[in-house]
Amino acid sequence: MERLCPQLLLSLKEYSGAKFTKDLIAGVIVAIIALPLSIALALASGVSPEQGLYTAIVAGFLISALGGSKVQIAGPTAAFAAIVAGIVARNGMDGLAVATVLAGVLLILMGVLRMGTMIKFIPYTITTGFTAGIAVTILVGQLKDFFGVTFNHSPIETVEKLEEFVACIGTASGYAILVGCVALVIQIVWPRFVQRVPASLIAVIVTSAMVKLLDLPVNTIGDLYTISGELPKLTIPEFSYETVAAVLPDAFTIAILAAIESLLSCVVADEMIGSRHNSNMELVAQGVGNTASALFGGIPATGAIARTAANIKNGGTTPISGMIHAVVLLLTLVFLMPYAALIPMPCIAAILFLVAYNMSGWRVFVRVLRQSPKSDSAVLLLTFFLTVVFDLVVAIGVGLSLACLLFMKRMADVAVIEEWKYIEDDKDEQGRYRPVPSHVMVYEITGPMFFGAADQIPHIQPGERRRVMILRMRSVPALDITALNSLCRLWEECRHHRIELIFSHVNEQPMSVMKKAGFYDAVGGADYFCANIDEALEKAAQL
Repeated sequence: MERLCPQLLLSLKEYSGAKFTKDLIAGVIVAIIALPLSIALALASGVSPEQGLYTAIVAGFLISALGGSKVQIAGPTAAFAAIVAGIVARNGMDGLAVATVLAGVLLILMGVLRMGTMIKFIPYTITTGFTAGIAVTILVGQLKDFFGVTFNHSPIETVEKLEEFVACIGTASGYAILVGCVALVIQIVWPRFVQRVPASLIAVIVTSAMVKLLDLPVNTIGDLYTISGELPKLTIPEFSYETVAAVLPDAFTIAILAAIESLLSCVVADEMIGSRHNSNMELVAQGVGNTASALFGGIPATGAIARTAANIKNGGTTPISGMIHAVVLLLTLVFLMPYAALIPMPCIAAILFLVAYNMSGWRVFVRVLRQSPKSDSAVLLLTFFLTVVFDLVVAIGVGLSLACLLFMKRMADVAVIEEWKYIEDDKDEQGRYRPVPSHVMVYEITGPMFFGAADQIPHIQPGERRRVMILRMRSVPALDITALNSLCRLWEECRHHRIELIFSHVNEQPMSVMKKAGFYDAVGGADYFCANIDEALEKAAQL
């Protein structure tokens, strides 16, 4: 089991000037990429622009310094936008801060309790479904700014936003659409010619100059928000029972989503650099980073796959590149933040359109639908639908419950109990099958015996003349208390009809359950638990 040791300490043992140069270049480039994204994601989350930078600075620095990955870059991500916006609308900034602090504590506990590997128990259909759903939610939320539409109301839910957009489409602005399209075209075309300079930054510069110089009637960030270049300040949110109770479900959602996205990002990074991350240390770092982000005015953060990949591609080799990225953003906040007021809202919307498109994974979505069994496709579509129509809390809860129920049904279908007359795999010297004695009945149990399959354990029929029952359990890997209760019922029936019950080849886990419950001793102990079917048949002959 890996110990909780930050990757930074391990990396510093072999650090050099050449590595620092690479980390410096990568950190600066990632900061340039993160700048417009942090502002855009903050606005999509319903908070002020600088709060996105607070998140990237505080959480980004701490998660890199304490994390279990060499190259992970953390900050605000699109996955949290809809959740954060909902929390802010319902409970205000204090509610968001409390929810994020609670989520941070949960993440720390997950890491300390070595739950980093449990992320594999989240089905792929669920992560694909809610990721695509979040992408749709982000896209719908940016239609208003991209088209320059004036809303009559301030809807919160995605469906309500779409209805309001359709109702108010007549107020759309041609100038806003023009600026948004220019930003989109730049982001699509620019990367084909220049890779080093992020297209989103070029889109921000070009459209800001376009609106300012041509004096276009298009809303900018400065028209809607008060821009602050102040350093983040420590603020302790007010914790009360009512607030904690109201945001606790959101805190669980933030923690689970942060764990899923950060560890997925670590896995992607591992594949790119041929390394291995410490998942439990990464969860602890995510918890510390999110807690600090909330206390310094930020929003939830997690590992950002796109920024992490950019860090690797530009030469980042240690966590220091992520720390440099946070420092560069801090300098940008202090010296350049007032210029963010010039960024047009349609440009922000266009940036988020591309973010939504890239995170949607629509090709994967379609492939999973085509290749998966109908039950898995149902989980995928239900999770996607609930994410869009309701929220991520409902989507993950219902999707995971349905996936578990379907899995249990499959396991129950796999479990089979059959009576047979001949031993299929044990032959005598002449190759003939040996018959089961006439006074013996043998039942072969295959598959896990749990509550979903417990009803298959046989009953003793009235008038049964055979005197011995053998339960062959070599293919039973696991047994739960419900199935054990059914075995107890079978044993009582056998006693009532004066039938001896013998067990053959009971595996370790089922045997442990039987002994712990006292069933092993009640049946008769070692005399009635045989190592194999031959021994069981010999025992049956003696009886």
